[in-house]
Amino acid sequence: MRSVSLLRDALVRQRESEMKKEFLNPSNLPNWQHSFSQVVIIKSGAVRTIYVAGQVSVDQEKNLIGAGDLKAQAARTFKNLEIALAAAGATTADVVKVNIYVKRYKPVDATIISEAFRRAFPRQHLPASTWLGIETLAGEGFLIQVDAIAVVE
Repeated sequence: MRSVSLLRDALVRQRESEMKKEFLNPSNLPNWQHSFSQVVIIKSGAVRTIYVAGQVSVDQEKNLIGAGDLKAQAARTFKNLEIALAAAGATTADVVKVNIYVKRYKPVDATIISEAFRRAFPRQHLPASTWLGIETLAGEGFLIQVDAIAVVE
């Protein structure tokens, strides 16, 4: 029984030594580190999985961009997503999953969001995505939030 426990402990230590976590708060994005990290990178062997926190339409000083304007906010939100990915050494081509949250979503919003989405993801093979209409977002004035998962080999 003791040998099984020792083997299990050795395997856990080996896995922990092979998997590394890195937490980033890029200087060209708002600093929310009192609440969360903007980007978390999990490296295991030659593969990095990158988790990007929900991006919204703000500049690095947390000033809202495009108050009341979904088109302007969508453009800035996807720009912030690209900035976050770049800080982790990735691009939108590496994204495998994206979640889009839209305050009080209406079907007419789909065209506006799709335009911003396709500018950020111009390739033929798009990531899996989920769009959710929600009642509110974390900050007053936010109309859209986007988070993503990317994988880089």
